[in-house]
Amino acid sequence: MAVRRIRQLGDPILRVKCQRVERPSSAAVRLVVDDLRDTLKEARAKYEMGRALSAPQIGAPVRVVVVDITGSRQRIAMVNPEITDVGSEDFELWDDCFSFPGLLVKVSRAYRITVQYTDLKGKPHTLQCEGGMAELLQHEIDHLDGILALDRAAGVDPFAYRSEWEQYHDVAERYGTPHPREAPPD
Repeated sequence: MAVRRIRQLGDPILRVKCQRVERPSSAAVRLVVDDLRDTLKEARAKYEMGRALSAPQIGAPVRVVVVDITGSRQRIAMVNPEITDVGSEDFELWDDCFSFPGLLVKVSRAYRITVQYTDLKGKPHTLQCEGGMAELLQHEIDHLDGILALDRAAGVDPFAYRSEWEQYHDVAERYGTPHPREAPPD
């Protein structure tokens, strides 16, 4: 178990499509999960934010995500997470990331999703979530596919330095309200 360096914007590993894990119960996977938990804990203290971390962010190109929601009992190690369903509503939010910690990016995400994953014992799970948890898992699963929130920037003026944005906005403004998904133009 160790605190690892979080890879920053520009590091090529953040653009790699991660490999599926064949043996979720292996010692190597448990080591990655332990390192993710330790690194998330330290990063959360340093940046005063953060609910999850994906394996490529610590240099491990495997499909593993750790979620640890402060103040709740949600501590989940997800192996090979996959979004299997999305609801019919989207919402806009100001996303942040440990790989570019001073920057906020306005993105549009599905408001409700279903995720299937395997735990560290190899047991399959299905999780239905909405709002902040749905956004979080979409963000982390994007990391496993080499996609960053920057790639999903939405609307006019979609970037802001966190310090500037917080001077003019309340934290509750980070999440918009759900609205029906627009059909793509023909």
